[in-house]
Amino acid sequence: MISETDVKNYLNEGLRCIGCGAEIQTDQPSELGYTPLSALKKGFENDEVLCQRCFRLRHYNEIQPVDLTDDDFRRLLDQISTTDALVVYVMDVFDFSGSLIPGLHRFVGSNPVLLVGNKVDILPHALRRAKIKEWMRQQANRAGLRPIDIALTSGKNGDDVPALLDLIEKHRARRSVYVVGVTNVGKSTLINQIIKDVTGDKKDVITTSRFPGTTLDRIEIALDDQSNIIDTPGIIHKDQMAHYLSPKDLKYVSPQKELKPRTYQLNAEQTLFMGAMARFDYVQGAKTGITAYFENNLPIHRTKLDKADLFYEKHAGELLAPPEKENLVNLPPLKRYEFKTTEKTDIVIDGLGWITVPGQVVVAAWAPKGVSVLTRKAMI
Repeated sequence: MISETDVKNYLNEGLRCIGCGAEIQTDQPSELGYTPLSALKKGFENDEVLCQRCFRLRHYNEIQPVDLTDDDFRRLLDQISTTDALVVYVMDVFDFSGSLIPGLHRFVGSNPVLLVGNKVDILPHALRRAKIKEWMRQQANRAGLRPIDIALTSGKNGDDVPALLDLIEKHRARRSVYVVGVTNVGKSTLINQIIKDVTGDKKDVITTSRFPGTTLDRIEIALDDQSNIIDTPGIIHKDQMAHYLSPKDLKYVSPQKELKPRTYQLNAEQTLFMGAMARFDYVQGAKTGITAYFENNLPIHRTKLDKADLFYEKHAGELLAPPEKENLVNLPPLKRYEFKTTEKTDIVIDGLGWITVPGQVVVAAWAPKGVSVLTRKAMI
């Protein structure tokens, strides 16, 4: 049995939480890395050294807020440009635009980038992987990225992890590997799958959840005597839908199963509501089919455009949910964005999903003020 003196000695050496990377401390309950000394002793005995935040997140699915800003996270990544390493950039194929890191070149420097499209199991099974990769390459090039290779993975089931590891070994040339990404792209889940594949240990090491910003500091896992795979904190995008929802409602923006596209035959001046979180207006065009790609359990309601404002005012938080009425107060008012399309186009609401429309139409999308809405060449 480990003694209290032994525990204090480990603390003096800079002990870190295996879940989020924060340095463990036992004196300041409101600060990062806090855990009671008694809990820390028990953690050593159970081979699970976690800060109190990670312990409660892992065992009770409770999140405690942290006093870190976006700039704090960026400072932790600044060191990458000064090292010789392979950068594995993990993106969520369901939320590609929301996965982009502004100014990534500043963090990467001259290091090569391996682009990983995670959560590929969510996309419709009939969509060919070669097409997804080519679409990702085009989107990355538009954002100024020139990846040396592209991989598709599912951090959830781990089926593609061996192939990803082969690509990492091919490109890293015995260098360390930095894994970067915004919050909620499944980065830590993917690294847990890598650890399981390499070690054969089926237990998760790194804390994962639907909550944004789970990893708080860099976490290092040895690849060999000279190099490590390093999980970095997720860059927080405040324009993602997840930041405006309660824990109960996050399940509606984080698909766990293959998407089932929903197609609606719409006439001009008809409206769709995605719960109370978003709205789509078919403003002008011939009768046509539009296809919605959202979490399968997210309710979608149709109404007439001229009655949409009153419909929302009357039913938001009840018939139009999520969020429920008690959580609606935390959702900013919906803001309107109008688009004229000339080809098959996705209207994307960051972190929620997208609607595919044909060419030659006028449409409008509404999302909570602060959540990005944009268009892109249709993925599917």
